[in-house]
Amino acid sequence: MTAKSPRLCPKWRAIHHYTGLILGIVFAIIGLTGSILVYYLEIDEWLNAAKSVSSTDKTYASYQSIWDAIQASEPNRQHAWRLEIPETPEQTITARYYKPAESTHQSFAPLMLSINPYTSEIISKRLWGHYLLTWIYDLHYTLLLDATGKLVMAIVGLLLAVVLMTGVYLWWPSLSKIVSALSVKKTRNPQRLIYDLHKISGIYPFIILQIVTFTGIALEIPQYINPLIHYISPLEEQNTKPLSTLNSQNHPITIDQAVTIAERLFPNAKLCWIETPDGELGTYRINLRQSFEPNRRFPKTNIWIDQYSGEVLQMNDPAHQSAGNTLLNWLHPLHNGEAFGSIGRGLVFVSGFACPILFVTGILRSHHKKQAKRLKQTRSLSAPN
Repeated sequence: MTAKSPRLCPKWRAIHHYTGLILGIVFAIIGLTGSILVYYLEIDEWLNAAKSVSSTDKTYASYQSIWDAIQASEPNRQHAWRLEIPETPEQTITARYYKPAESTHQSFAPLMLSINPYTSEIISKRLWGHYLLTWIYDLHYTLLLDATGKLVMAIVGLLLAVVLMTGVYLWWPSLSKIVSALSVKKTRNPQRLIYDLHKISGIYPFIILQIVTFTGIALEIPQYINPLIHYISPLEEQNTKPLSTLNSQNHPITIDQAVTIAERLFPNAKLCWIETPDGELGTYRINLRQSFEPNRRFPKTNIWIDQYSGEVLQMNDPAHQSAGNTLLNWLHPLHNGEAFGSIGRGLVFVSGFACPILFVTGILRSHHKKQAKRLKQTRSLSAPN
């Protein structure tokens, strides 16, 4: 890196200082909530022990029987449901109903059912945002501002990226001092210790924080980001959502039959979720994960199936997509670290704590500088002329 310009340093220092102080508490909230959300499913299960199930010598009930139990429990919810298949045998199936009457005023607040996959018993019924982990999710994603919060968070994310980059620019040492600049010195001076903690909290997780920040911005405002990606690598637009064709009997196939049809197309893929038809013209949408896909919970192998004839109406195979679509598929798993398995998730989890540490040490650094400035002024005034 070239030598820092003495004219630019005060400007970048002011941007770094004041942006960090003004928005530091927001950055800290984003970092802490982001760390929690890396493991939010596991934490929710831990907080709600009743949701865990025993899989000893049992096999799953049929998906149709699970769907029948949902319909019996919620007969007035006539639109599509999504059944999320758990990763482990001890987890429940989660069924989402996206537009419950209780939350029509919100852009996203589905009804969430937890179902024992072995007995079809409905264990819990909760509304998104009304329990801790989903409240934390909304705080991280929108600052509890609903749809408006997405744009706010994108702007905040951009400012966080600027603060991090200006911090690295201001920190960058000469080559001979690089080892010293990357370490915490043994000292009894609290000011020096705070400086070193502030420094390494921004330097070591810098790359991960920037990846998380920019993927987060892209996920918040796809209406602005996707056209930019499309300009570089044309995105393959999804065809119009297919519709089922009514027949003389109007007797739908079972969910299990729809799953079997989809799995025949991708025999080595893992079933991730099932979307039931929305009305009499709706289709089954089966979501599978192929081994190369980075997103474990929301992969992009999708098959739309006529609910009456079982005909495959449309298919999305990420193995045959453009580079732009592939980039979009990587955004979420890069953001939460799951693209690189448990190590990636762990790194994102740890890096999130850097934000509150940077905020606290930044506040203390500012206080120390003000103290030093006042002391210097006092000594200047008391010095004999």
